[in-house]
Amino acid sequence: MDRRGVPAAVICTDQFVESARAQAAICGNPHYPFAVVTHPIGSLTPAELRARAAAALPQVLAILTGSR
Repeated sequence: MDRRGVPAAVICTDQFVESARAQAAICGNPHYPFAVVTHPIGSLTPAELRARAAAALPQVLAILTGSR
């Protein structure tokens, strides 16, 4: 998406940070920024998931605006 000029932000859980870094490096962008939320998310209630999303919002905004 970024290469096409469309701002994008990757969000992953803390359990997958190393995998995300490895994938970014494999794709030629080892410093690609991504937002991190606490794992797990699959078992959360809608309210808990909204809280995690709200907590990640500053990271996502920083990525999308280039502030990071």
